[in-house]
Amino acid sequence: MSEEKKEPIDQTPEQEAEQTLPPETEETSQAGSGKNEKPRKEPKKKEKTYTLTREQMEAAELAARQLASVTDQFTRLSAEYDNYRKRTAKEKESIYQDAKADTVTAFLAVYDNLERAMKAGGDEESPHKKGLEMIFTQYKEVLAKLGVTEMEALGQPFDPNRHNAVMHIDDETLGESVVADVFQAGFMMGDKVLRFAAVRVAN
Repeated sequence: MSEEKKEPIDQTPEQEAEQTLPPETEETSQAGSGKNEKPRKEPKKKEKTYTLTREQMEAAELAARQLASVTDQFTRLSAEYDNYRKRTAKEKESIYQDAKADTVTAFLAVYDNLERAMKAGGDEESPHKKGLEMIFTQYKEVLAKLGVTEMEALGQPFDPNRHNAVMHIDDETLGESVVADVFQAGFMMGDKVLRFAAVRVAN
């Protein structure tokens, strides 16, 4: 008896695709179903607590007191050093100013001689007189750079803290205790008097 040949059944492309696809595994289905699920929160860990003995508490308190004492000592030492630094800087500046004042005072006699030479008679156009005038001008510029200024005494009220009255004169045109003449110029450096002005005062 001859076997009948079975002819293949025509299938659609969709049916062929379904046959070629592998079956879904359990993990794939679980992964797909859990997309909208919220992640689970892990339980909070309990903080560890420690128990200290009485000796340990006393040691901790002693260490805290020692730290506070050392911190206070450091703060005081830092403040003392800062005060010492400022005091030393001020003393150095004072010593420098005093030394500068003493040096300038020693050179004021040169100023007096140059001033007398300028007031002396002579030909104003002579090279000697012009050279002397240039030297005197340069000398006054040097004093100005050092902070030295000449006092304005003539016609000013007599000031015993700045003027030295060497003579008195009766002059009705001037008020009482007014400087009538200046015999020697006075100088100041800042607020410090380097030399008193020698003046004649009207009574």
